[in-house]
Amino acid sequence: MKKQAALPGIDVAEVQESLSGSCAERPEADTGQAAACPVPEPDGWPPLTTMLHSLFVFEPTTPAPEPITVLGLACGCGRDLAALPPEQRALVEKADVICGGKALLAGFAAAKARVLPLTAPLEPVLSRLSQLRAAGERVLVLADGDPLFFGIGATLARQLGPETVRLLPAVSSLQQACARLALPWHKVICLSLHGRDDLGPLNRAAGKDAPLCILTDARMTPDVLARHLLDRGVDWFTAHIFERMGAPDEAHHQLSLSETACRAFGPACTLLLVPNDRPRAPYLGLDTTQLAVEGNLITKRPVRAAALSLLRIKPRHVVWDIGSGSGAMALEAVVLAHEGRVVAVERSAGRAISIQENRRRFGAATLDVCLGQAPECLPALPDPQRVFIGGGLSGEDAEDILGHVCHRLPPGGRLVAACVLLDTLCGSRRFLERLGWPLEIVQIQASEARELGGDLHLAALNPVFLLAAQKPAHNAS
Repeated sequence: MKKQAALPGIDVAEVQESLSGSCAERPEADTGQAAACPVPEPDGWPPLTTMLHSLFVFEPTTPAPEPITVLGLACGCGRDLAALPPEQRALVEKADVICGGKALLAGFAAAKARVLPLTAPLEPVLSRLSQLRAAGERVLVLADGDPLFFGIGATLARQLGPETVRLLPAVSSLQQACARLALPWHKVICLSLHGRDDLGPLNRAAGKDAPLCILTDARMTPDVLARHLLDRGVDWFTAHIFERMGAPDEAHHQLSLSETACRAFGPACTLLLVPNDRPRAPYLGLDTTQLAVEGNLITKRPVRAAALSLLRIKPRHVVWDIGSGSGAMALEAVVLAHEGRVVAVERSAGRAISIQENRRRFGAATLDVCLGQAPECLPALPDPQRVFIGGGLSGEDAEDILGHVCHRLPPGGRLVAACVLLDTLCGSRRFLERLGWPLEIVQIQASEARELGGDLHLAALNPVFLLAAQKPAHNAS
C-alpha cells in the first residue's frame, strides 16, 4: 500500500454534481438505507467519517487487476438498469461494486453489486476504490455525461493513475447545449461554478470574444452571474439557459443578460453565453473625458505611461493600485494583466463609486474595487506581484503601507510609488533603502497644449517623482 499524504490535485468541486449525502458503504443485504455512520463496516473498515483525510493508493494483490470503469450516462437516457443499452447493462451486471452519487445510485437498487456512495470528503472514497480494485474487485463508477468534463474521471486518473481507470464517456452537457444551438463547441470556453466561489475565471473569460459554457449550482445561478457581469459592464452576451437538460420537461430560455438578471432558475443549469457584439475594453492612454473623475483626482497620462513601464506588468499578475482615485491607472493595468487581476484600493466612497462607473463603461470585468483605508484593508486582498501607490504616502500611515506592501510582494515583485511632495519621496526612499531594495527614481515633467489668445500654449503639469523598487530574491521582509 502506498500513501499520498497531501492532495493538492483533488478538486472537490469537480464531483459536486455527483455527491450524495450518505456516509457509509451499503452492505449487500441492505434494502436502500445507508448504514449508520458510527457502525463499523462488515469487512472491518472503520466508518468513512472517522477515517483520516489522507489518500491511500493500494498495490494490487492479484495479477493484472481490472481498471476501475468510469461509465458516463447520457442525459436524456433513463437512470436505471432497464433503460441502459445492452453493453452498459452488462457492465453493471458484472460489477462487484458500484460507486456514484445518490441521485445516480437510486436507479440501480436492483443491481447485485455492493454500492459505495460518492461522498465528500473524497479521500476515503478514493482509498476504498483503490483497495477494492487491488483486491481484484470489479469496480464501476457512474457519472453524468463525460466524466472528464468537470467530473470524477479527471480526479480518479490524477490521483490513482491513468493506468488504473477506464473511461467510457457519454455526451457532455456542453455538447448537448451546443447541439441545441448548432454552435461548434470547440470554440467555447468552458467553466464550472458548481461548488465554486471564485468568479475570477468568468471575469477573465468574459472579454475573450468567445462563447462561454458555465455549469451552475443552487448558489451560482444564472441570474446571480448575470447581475455580476452587468455590474462590471459586461452586457454583450445573449444567455441560453438549459434547465433539466435531457429530461422530458427540459426548459431552454433565450434571454438578454438584463432579462436573465430578473429571473429565477433552478440548480444545476447549463448556461451558454453567446456574444452578440464585440466586447468593450480599456486601453493604454485613456482619455480623461471618458472617465468619471471626482475632484480632478486622476493620475495624468504621461505619469501613467511611465509608471506602467516601470511596473513591468505581465499577463497573469495580480496588481494593486493603492489610492486609486478615478481608477485610470488600474484600468490601464487591466490591459496588461489581462489574465490576472487588478484591485483598485480607495478610501473615499465617492471616488470608489467613480471607479465602479469607469469599470462599467469599459467592461473591465477583471478589475475589483476595494473600499477601505490602507493598510487596514490590505490583508484581505490576494498577494500581488506588482503594486502602484498613487496616494496615501504623505500621511502618518506611510511606513505601515510600505511595510505591508513590501512584506506581501514576492521576490522579484515590483513597487512603484508616485510622489508629488519631496518629503514623501525622501521618506519612501529612506524606508526602501533600509530594506536594501534597488531603487530607480524618475521625475516626470510634462506639458499640455491649451488654447490661449486664439493660439496654443504649453501649460506645465505638476512634476511627479516615480520611485520604483524591486524586491531582491534574498530579502526576507
